[in-house]
Formats: sequence, structure tokens, C-alpha cells
Amino acid sequence: MTYYIYHIPGKKIGVTCDLNNRVTKQQGYKSNEYEVLESSKDIDYISDRELVLQKLYGYKVDIRPYKKLNKIMKINATEQTSTFPVPVNKLKGRLIDNKGLKWQTEFGQFEITKQNIPWIMANVKTSMFNENRSYIYNKAFYEAFFNPKHNPDIVYDDYIKQASPHNVDKIKSDRFDLIRKWADERGIYKTGNTHTQYVKLMEEAGELAESLLNNDKTEIEDAIGDMVVVLTNLAWQNGLYIENCIDSAYEEISERKGKMINGTFVKDAD
Repeated sequence: MTYYIYHIPGKKIGVTCDLNNRVTKQQGYKSNEYEVLESSKDIDYISDRELVLQKLYGYKVDIRPYKKLNKIMKINATEQTSTFPVPVNKLKGRLIDNKGLKWQTEFGQFEITKQNIPWIMANVKTSMFNENRSYIYNKAFYEAFFNPKHNPDIVYDDYIKQASPHNVDKIKSDRFDLIRKWADERGIYKTGNTHTQYVKLMEEAGELAESLLNNDKTEIEDAIGDMVVVLTNLAWQNGLYIENCIDSAYEEISERKGKMINGTFVKDAD
């Protein structure tokens, strides 16, 4: 894993292993609004160097070095919940920096991944005993990501072998239901509008274009996923299910005939 020391001029110096998620998506700074001062796979070096640079640039020096923050992410699992040692407002950054972290529960081994971080943030709750701690329910997390009966990869493998479209339809619906639940809980449907969602879609399309030009597979995946989320919300704001929009589009193109011209599929004239 590579660690980066990033500098937001006039604001801060920090460390992350995921610049796009931590600096751009979480903090709102585009790539031209910050600079990478140093990078290293040695967490001890990068942690010590961050403190030196913070002092050199005149910023507040972190009380706890990054390497200790990284190691303190000890998740406490009980029969019902998994508790994180940080408050909700600081959890996303810690999850991003701890991708790949695994822990044991009554439902087996869990792991923090890029795919399940949005679900964690959508379902996390503040501990009633300590506001500086937060937790998720193990069974809900298991059902969403780790139950073989609902795991998308396993379901699609079964679909290929057994031709079970019911399972595929269910997994598609579950994915979009999670997005709609997330958006509803954050007031996007209540106070947002289609115009702002469209602007958001164009922003994500711009990020996709940049990723394609850079041939950055990670960013391409991320941008496509973000566009699907925005389209899901845009459909719902117009009283539509994105699943139906997709089905309708597929029905229209499924029998379409044509040919490739200069890398583009051109349909035959009706």
C-alpha cells in the first residue's frame, strides 16, 4: 500500500492512501487544488515525515501520528454489532484508510472494502454509551455483502450455471434499493430537485472523461458507479424506477441491427 502526504495550500497537510476518496470526494478539493508532497510504502516514514512537514509549513501539528491512527482502528464485535472507535463524522476517512481491514463476528469474517464503505456510512449509528464511537448491525452488514445467498458474484455465477433470472432480478433490485434508501435518509428526495441531480450527473461525466483519458481503471470504475447513483436518484425524482428504465432501454436495443463504423455502433435505418 502506498501512502501519500498531500498539501491543501493554506489549509492543511495530511496523509492518505486514497487521494480521490479522501481529498476530492470527502473534502471537496479537485486534483489541481492540492499537491502531493511525498509518497512511500513505509508507514513509519510517512507518518513521521507528515509531522515534520506540518511544522515546516506552519500548520497545526497532529497530536497523534498517522501510524497510530491507522493502528487504532480496532473494531469491537459483539453478537449484534461491530463498533468503530471513532464518531460518525470522522468514520468515512478512517474506513478509506483502513480498506482491507478484516475482523471476526458471529457471522464470520467481515472486511472493509471500497464497495461496502457507502453502505456502512448509510447505516452507521452513534453509540448511546459514547458519542465518540459508532456501530453497525452485523446481521444487516452480513446480508448486504457476505451472505452467499445474496452475494452478487455468487448469484451471477449461479445464474450462468442454472439460468435463474429471479435471483439476478432480486440482486439488481437490492442494489438500487440501497441507493434509494441512502438518498432518502439524506433528504435528497425531499429537498433536492432534478436540476441539481442533472448538474451532478454532468460533473460525474466529466470525471469519467478525465479517467478515460488517463486510462485510470480505478477512477473509471468509481466514476461509472457515481453516475449510476445519480441516475437512480434522478429516475426516482421523476417517479420512475431505474430498473424499469434499464429494462425499457434493453427492450428497445435488443433486436436492433447495425454495424460498427469508426468504433461506433450505427443502427440500420428503419
